[in-house]
Amino acid sequence: MDKIPILRMGRLLLVTIQVDMHDRLAMALQDDLTQRIVKDRATGVLIDISALDIVDSFIGRMISNTAAMAKILDARTVVVGMQPAVAITLVELGLTLEGVSTALNVELGIKLLERGSLWS
Repeated sequence: MDKIPILRMGRLLLVTIQVDMHDRLAMALQDDLTQRIVKDRATGVLIDISALDIVDSFIGRMISNTAAMAKILDARTVVVGMQPAVAITLVELGLTLEGVSTALNVELGIKLLERGSLWS
């Protein structure tokens, strides 16, 4: 089974999704990421989805649920690199990704997490 790498950058975790997500891979990522938040005492999670051309309702809910779990574990989540077609699909599906902040790219996402103003 494929695994999506989770990189540590100081107190942040960076997840770059470079493969087509299927349900089993999404659930494995969710489990791995929550374990790493605790293990690394991460305060922020950056999920780069720039390589995803399509997101279905399950993947959208998984991202939202992962952000909710991260928040409970005292880490903030920013999704970066969302393609316009993905944003349109999420809106059409009625998925607001509550608790998930977004940024155009990794650099802006890191700045947003470092600023610490997401959960004011």
